[in-house]
Amino acid sequence: MAGGENGDISCQELVELVTDYLEAALPEADRARFEAHLAECPHCEEYVAQIRQTIDVVGELTAEMISLERRQQLLEAFHGWRGAPETPAPRNGHGARGTKRA
Repeated sequence: MAGGENGDISCQELVELVTDYLEAALPEADRARFEAHLAECPHCEEYVAQIRQTIDVVGELTAEMISLERRQQLLEAFHGWRGAPETPAPRNGHGARGTKRA
């Protein structure tokens, strides 16, 4: 995993890895760096707490629980996200959702 000085991860990298972290799919070394970042970054700590809360509230949503019309709307909304260019970083030094950039 790429990172900052001393192998630290950035807030952006943490956001990209949060799913693997919560699913216990990160290699041990990456998990240690992830948790070290959380210990020093209250913004990312809050972000991970919000993601956990979202998972708890939503629970498991299966495709069968979504109407065909709604499923099509979701697919259209997310179409092209992978190929979309990244949004430039705000000038205030914070990334998405107020996370502090390294």
